[in-house]
Amino acid sequence: MALAVDLDGLRTGLGQWSTHLESQLLARELALALIDCHLGAGHDVVIPQFLGRLAFIERLEAVTDRYGAEFVEVLLMCDRPVAADRLRTRRRELVSLGVEHPERDVDDDHVDAAVDDAIRLLADVATARPRVRTVEATADLEQTYRRLLDALADRTG
Repeated sequence: MALAVDLDGLRTGLGQWSTHLESQLLARELALALIDCHLGAGHDVVIPQFLGRLAFIERLEAVTDRYGAEFVEVLLMCDRPVAADRLRTRRRELVSLGVEHPERDVDDDHVDAAVDDAIRLLADVATARPRVRTVEATADLEQTYRRLLDALADRTG
């Protein structure tokens, strides 16, 4: 009964999300409400998302603390060229499928700058939150998944 909370999915589920910047904030508030409800019912929550805002991470942790739940942070890291290539590939897939998604807002000319910003934000998160478990995500999907499972099983993190 673990719940995967996708902030982008919540945001794109809002009418006219792409024309209202406040849809980002509203999606985070909706996520917090969902998480609060699900943890309150005694279930786990997973947020498979880029989280570069420390204030939001701290709010997530506060919700888990309220229920005595374990708050585990895992940071998947890869080299800048790999990340940029993955973002470009994902954007092409979304466009070909006709899926409206915030990643489509980053045009190809700005992907490198967006990835640089994301890497900087994640490095700041890792510095500010020393319990973050870092997983090397340059390998193939299966190997990265095994590394993720190992990081989640590591109770020393």
